[in-house]
Amino acid sequence: QVQLIESGGGLVQAGGSLRLSCVASGRTFSTLGMGWFRQAPGKERESVAAISRNGGSTYYRDSVKGRFTISRDNAKNTVYLQMNSLKPEDTAVYYCAARFTLRVDVTANNNEYVYWGQGTQVTVSS
Repeated sequence: QVQLIESGGGLVQAGGSLRLSCVASGRTFSTLGMGWFRQAPGKERESVAAISRNGGSTYYRDSVKGRFTISRDNAKNTVYLQMNSLKPEDTAVYYCAARFTLRVDVTANNNEYVYWGQGTQVTVSS
């Protein structure tokens, strides 16, 4: 079993920045592929970014490319999402997710993620 605890959400003005963190426990972190997803009110959950278990491969949805950066520190069991140039349309609950894998790959498919955090609210005001 893997526990994921997110932090770093909040209220920010458009153009501002936030950094989300997700600390994992319960399994060797380097065996976990990690992802960030978000869900806005009335909308389906969507992928935001993902990173392979060794950090060598990343994925970003088109709307966040050049603004968001996913990274991980395996020594700290933590994955980060640095969000810059935030827009009101980035407002959502952001979830950290994990999947056990022996491969060094990355996926944005939320069906492949088994473990999920409780979510952290990000609100961007215009």
